[in-house]
Amino acid sequence: MRVQRVVTSGTFSLDGGTFAVDNNVWLVGDATDVVIIDAAHDATAIEAAVDGRRVTAIVCTHGHDDHIGAAVELSELTGAPALLHPADQELWQAVHPDRKPGGRLADGQRLTVAGGELRVLHTPGHTWGSVSLHAPGLGAVFTGDTLFQGGPGATGRSYSDAPTLAASIRERLLPLPGTTVVHTGHGPDTTLAAERGRIPAA
Repeated sequence: MRVQRVVTSGTFSLDGGTFAVDNNVWLVGDATDVVIIDAAHDATAIEAAVDGRRVTAIVCTHGHDDHIGAAVELSELTGAPALLHPADQELWQAVHPDRKPGGRLADGQRLTVAGGELRVLHTPGHTWGSVSLHAPGLGAVFTGDTLFQGGPGATGRSYSDAPTLAASIRERLLPLPGTTVVHTGHGPDTTLAAERGRIPAA
């Protein structure tokens, strides 16, 4: 397996505010098969990065519009299902009222690609259905907006809760090896060891 980053640009809207954002879209796989992590803004650019490979799944780390806005179009372009944790169904419906996700994500679920696996970790707090994806073979975890370089993701908007987010990081992410590389939904990579001291205690 190898990891490829595609950065797309657009807006994030919630609770009456709209903000310009750059998103990381992650392609995990090999020369033949790939999983897409987050369908942000520009389906055409993401499909171009796929470069003819078979897409086995489009995994949505959570239901904010900047992470799922291109999910339906990308699913149609690639033939792959867009997968979402059901706790974020309401957020999905606000963006795609006439289409359901192509499948559900569940804690502990294992997605296989290129001879490796991505293990789904339910990490609520940024949204109720947020998930992270642990790739043991890569020594990496894809955290969406749950954990960034500098600490936990944002809370304070609808469908979020800071204590829940901190607990998710402490209980689901920090037990992984400290050398685990954190591939985030926005901005640069970090490691779990670098972020350990930035997570609020229980």
